[in-house]
Amino acid sequence: MLNILPPIYFVMPARNSKKYIPNKKEKYMCEKHKAYFIQRLTEWKNEIIKSNSQALYSSDLVDNISSPDVIDQASSYTGKNVEIRTVNRQIKLVSKIDAALRRLKEGTYGFCEETGEPIGLKRLIARPIATLCITAQEKHEKEEKIHVEL
Repeated sequence: MLNILPPIYFVMPARNSKKYIPNKKEKYMCEKHKAYFIQRLTEWKNEIIKSNSQALYSSDLVDNISSPDVIDQASSYTGKNVEIRTVNRQIKLVSKIDAALRRLKEGTYGFCEETGEPIGLKRLIARPIATLCITAQEKHEKEEKIHVEL
């Protein structure tokens, strides 16, 4: 059996009121904001790990496909392939969450990697693993689109 996931480590989220939502009136990336995002990222990571574990161990993704019918084998292979790709995408997402948690610890979370400007609370609430502000993200997407068109 393939070992696709690293050992499971659940991290206890930071304490914050479940009802708390960061707002603009507070100092950007104050302790309340940091605790909110630590809690949010940690809970998200734990959900993904739990989901991946269930997918890997309960649906037997790595079992051999043994059916006398070639069409059944192909269908089963395709379904398992899609599940494995989904798990792999989620593993990459967990590494992005870990990187965001590291940035929180280092004090660089919430600031654009290119410009150093604040990313913004609305964007971080919508996409807690964001590393670029809207302006830098749009520039990056335009450059990406130009390369695709060439």
